[in-house]
Amino acid sequence: SATMTEAVDMDALRTALDVTVRRFPSIAVRLKTGFFWYYLEELSRAPEIVDEMHSPLIHMPIEDIRKCALRVLVHNNRIAVEFYHALTDGNGGLIFLKSLVAEYLERKYSIEIPATDGVLDREEEPTKEELTDSFLENSGDVSKSRAEENSYRLSGIPEKDGFINLTTFMIDSDELRAIAKSRGITVTAFLASALICAIVKIQNRQLPRRNQRPVKILLPVDLRRIYGSKTLRNFSLYITPGIDPRMGDWEFDEVCKSIHHQMGYGITKKEMTARMTKNVDSEKAFVLRIMPLFIKNIAMKMVYNAVGEKKACLDMSNLGVVNLPEIMKEYVERFDFIIGPLPETPYNCAVITYGGQVNISFVRNVQKPELELAFFEQLRDLGVHVKVESNQRS
Repeated sequence: SATMTEAVDMDALRTALDVTVRRFPSIAVRLKTGFFWYYLEELSRAPEIVDEMHSPLIHMPIEDIRKCALRVLVHNNRIAVEFYHALTDGNGGLIFLKSLVAEYLERKYSIEIPATDGVLDREEEPTKEELTDSFLENSGDVSKSRAEENSYRLSGIPEKDGFINLTTFMIDSDELRAIAKSRGITVTAFLASALICAIVKIQNRQLPRRNQRPVKILLPVDLRRIYGSKTLRNFSLYITPGIDPRMGDWEFDEVCKSIHHQMGYGITKKEMTARMTKNVDSEKAFVLRIMPLFIKNIAMKMVYNAVGEKKACLDMSNLGVVNLPEIMKEYVERFDFIIGPLPETPYNCAVITYGGQVNISFVRNVQKPELELAFFEQLRDLGVHVKVESNQRS
């Protein structure tokens, strides 16, 4: 989402959306069902803009996804877009949002915004590279097994009405970068280490050490930077760095070193290619290709139930620093990024930086903010100054 300096002009936004969706034919789509596969069909017109709901990322029934697989929402000054993950990943979604906001600002304020910093020219035709399936293009000959030990899982009493709790930690980006640099690691590695330490404390309160599991988090990796891809389709994989508390007590600096080196080993072109090849080989398998869709659905559900959410406690997705053309900056005061909880994973975490502020957003579909409190205490103990806001109900 992007928060403007003034209330959103709905007429200008509707016109901007009409123009923008035609520029993104791989994102402005609906889900269709074939005999062998699902496929995506370009929308004939822009979706309706809706008022922001009582909480973000309200469940989208499959019937709605078959009409339109994205939502555009407005609340006062804020423009938000929610994407079905099959359409794109966080970076592709951010390009869509920035281009939509640029078109909106041009129409509302009669200004001209250059097509730079991830803003696309809405009058141009999409390029072949933007529509490319970069997984197929970059898979190799050697694949890597997905097998790994299961992680400790967070739990809690579910919200009865599907309410999604959102808590955002706001930190000065220069301060956070300096603290991470003092330990010789990136901001992502620092936040991942702090999050892992917070989860370890929760597990320690619940289980004796002999019954504990490793604590791992899922870190999505934007593959465009590694392969030089310009695709707007989903092109991300993940690694699952973590520690094993059964080995003994871990000092924070020990965790930082371990996570830093796990990320360094995992986020390489060879490692990512081997992981990618495993997925592509499965997709190309002859038996799977000729299997009717209803049987594929049963098989995929069985595999997902067996391994899908068991390898990590939660996602922590960092979109990094949002850059904008200079003329846009005076009209946009904030960006936020959130990812929804999964069926068996009550928490998820997303990070984005804009205008000197890092926003770390936790969502949860359980009642008690156990992880948020543990993470706040961990940051406080590390000397990080944090502001917190939440939509939690009283």
